Amino acid sequence: MAINLDTVGTDTKTAPLAGNVMSTTILIVDDDKKMRDMLRFYLEEDDYRILEAANGREALYVARYEKPDLILLDLMMPEMDGTEFMRIYRREANTPVIMLTAKVDDADEVLGLEMGADDYITKPFSVRSVRARVRSVLRRAGGDSIESDVLRAGDLALDRNGRILKVRGELVDLTPSEYSLLELMMANAGRAFSRIDLLEHIAADALETQVRTIDVHIRHLRAKIEPDAGEPRYIQTVYGMGYRFMGKDT
Repeated sequence: MAINLDTVGTDTKTAPLAGNVMSTTILIVDDDKKMRDMLRFYLEEDDYRILEAANGREALYVARYEKPDLILLDLMMPEMDGTEFMRIYRREANTPVIMLTAKVDDADEVLGLEMGADDYITKPFSVRSVRARVRSVLRRAGGDSIESDVLRAGDLALDRNGRILKVRGELVDLTPSEYSLLELMMANAGRAFSRIDLLEHIAADALETQVRTIDVHIRHLRAKIEPDAGEPRYIQTVYGMGYRFMGKDT
């Protein structure tokens, strides 16, 4: 029996179960399961609710029922590729879409953007880059209620847009790795991170391979933000594991 791709997914009797509707929902569409698993792992760490589809046909079904806040869409897939998915779905919804593709031709990027994609990422890419693009696109769409542009705790104010840190009202210069670590910990105040977690977060930019380099970055951060680096108020050591950021309300 032929399937009408313009109506697939309208039967709610067999539709997927809805999860936490209060969370920002991201649909990952890629025929590579390892890619989906990797993206799911890191985006769930950012408290997003994740849905998956292995091709455009499945994606239409899931998107129509679940109505995700953002779609990460691979272009080259079997059964229905990303271009065909966009052709059909763009007639129904204005959901933000970030295209993921191994193609490097400028013409492909232009085509994707002209079809309604909000951003375009070429494989291979860093997880940090994807996270940043997701935050940016959701912020522009008004759908990212999880994170604010300025993180505050006690005497600290970290402006994500300007990548500026103020301590007691004074600007403090941070290296890229220091900024990445502080932003991650402030955005997840009270959560303990292992050194491996922190290393993976900065590895894409810093190209560092030794876990103990995290201790060096933390020591430098403490010297810059703590009233007394010998008795840390903000960045506390979790013995045997790593570090956690403690704000005034945690």
